[in-house]
Amino acid sequence: MAQTPSNMLPLGTKAPHFSLLDTVSGETLDLNALKGETGTVIMFICNHCPFVIHVNEELVAIANAYLEKGIKCIAISSNDVVNYPQDSPEKMKLHAETEAYPFPYLYDESQAVAKAYDAACTPDFYVFNRNLELTYRGQLDDSRPGNSVPVTGKDLRHAIDCLVNNTSNNAPQKPSIGCGIKWKMA
Repeated sequence: MAQTPSNMLPLGTKAPHFSLLDTVSGETLDLNALKGETGTVIMFICNHCPFVIHVNEELVAIANAYLEKGIKCIAISSNDVVNYPQDSPEKMKLHAETEAYPFPYLYDESQAVAKAYDAACTPDFYVFNRNLELTYRGQLDDSRPGNSVPVTGKDLRHAIDCLVNNTSNNAPQKPSIGCGIKWKMA
């Protein structure tokens, strides 16, 4: 299992706009319609990555816990589905329904959105404030498949709590580690 670290997009970066297919509803949704009143968490994930599978339950718990606090979560899969058919939009829809995702699961077919966010791995997390300015990027927590550290979401939860409570996040922001995004061959 390859371990690719996330790139650390500069804090304060404005969220690149996107309009993508929501694999569950079949509708094209855009960032402005999806963003939260208090903040927005954008997650690059996919169906087959063992790192994402390891944290799926916590992703659902976080999305549900913060919804009433004005935080919306958005999941995006940017993988090449020709070489990784398990990440196709049809299988994304099934996966989202099976995992009971309370957030849209968007398909970035062109991979332009992943490139705009400088996403490198799955999972890769970005937290934006109400003005869509980046306040956190990095890992969910220190848990990884096989390292016996419990999945708590502490790093991401702390970043969201800082946003909700309007306090500074002075905690170290560590890169996420996961499977590299499966880029299309040029």
